[in-house]
Amino acid sequence: MTPEFRPPGPEEVPGPGGLLGELREKARARLDPVHWDYFEGGAGAETALAENLRAFARLALLPRVLRGAGPPDLAVRLPGAPAAGPVFVAPTAFHTLAHPEGERATARAAAAADAVMVTSMAATTAVADVAAAAREVRADAAVWFQMYLQPRAGVTEALVRRAEQAGCTALVVTADSPVFGRHSRDDRNDFHRLPPGHVTQNMLGLPGAPPGRPLDIAMSPELSWADLRRLRAATGLPVWVKGVLHPADARLAADEGAAGVIVSNHGGRQLDAVPAAVEALPAVAEAVGGRIPVLLDGGVRSGADVVAALALGAAAVGVGRPVLWGLAASGEAGVAQVLAELTGQARHVLTLCGARDCRDLTPDQVVPRGPEGMRRWR
Repeated sequence: MTPEFRPPGPEEVPGPGGLLGELREKARARLDPVHWDYFEGGAGAETALAENLRAFARLALLPRVLRGAGPPDLAVRLPGAPAAGPVFVAPTAFHTLAHPEGERATARAAAAADAVMVTSMAATTAVADVAAAAREVRADAAVWFQMYLQPRAGVTEALVRRAEQAGCTALVVTADSPVFGRHSRDDRNDFHRLPPGHVTQNMLGLPGAPPGRPLDIAMSPELSWADLRRLRAATGLPVWVKGVLHPADARLAADEGAAGVIVSNHGGRQLDAVPAAVEALPAVAEAVGGRIPVLLDGGVRSGADVVAALALGAAAVGVGRPVLWGLAASGEAGVAQVLAELTGQARHVLTLCGARDCRDLTPDQVVPRGPEGMRRWR
């Protein structure tokens, strides 16, 4: 009898070692198992989630030697963040499920690390409070607001005004969600609403919201580039488009005046059949041809992952789940540890690769691991 095929899930993929692995295990021990499953889970059989990790493991780096590069400069310049590091905090929801300080703690740690904080529309802390927490640490901290375009234009506009009034320096439109992804872990746990004491604060007081209660986040397959155009016309903030995997969409985003694109498969939480984010990165970077910056999130677990993504065309990379591990394990200090570890590793790997800065890398320095990877040089 042929055994039933079951794609390996993320628990069958080796987890991160070192500090990140320790924080992950501490987080798992401290979190409610239902909340752990929400943070760790993905869509369908979780193939895309696992492939985000496996894809980086399949890559090797080819260093350059005797370059006279000196210690590398890690500064990157992005629309909405003129001076930041190569690692940013990707948008994730419900941080108060991980720690009582929630997104405030995350924002303070990000600001201290010179990391862009992308706060989620589904945050359990209002965007104004997230930005205020970041600027307790650095007056010029970069806080971006991630949002889903809403079918009701008045709701979208109200969210934009809140982000502007909070002092956000960019908007990030997540475009890969015409419907919600199907999460088998959440279905099994019947986790579809926040527990008492936790609220999606940005959704309170919006047009059509019930008194004292948040408006549900709506997804719609009818949204289009025309809606993005209307958003851009309604704000002076840079607008990034997140969830881009197809090179043609990257070109369209550049044509439409987007500030940049973020190559992402939503952490494997939307369409389970998509490729790993880093596998889609080179074609997207080639498609935009330097017209706009390209970022990446999904599967980054080490400084070598950061450097591989930079060499393949990313200007910076985002981390989501590792930030939540740090937050759950040790609050603000845990997030600070995650960002310091990844940034420190990236600096070390850049030095070993002979790079002067985050831009002083070339795609030919990334090869498939194993003998096939070197065949092109023979």
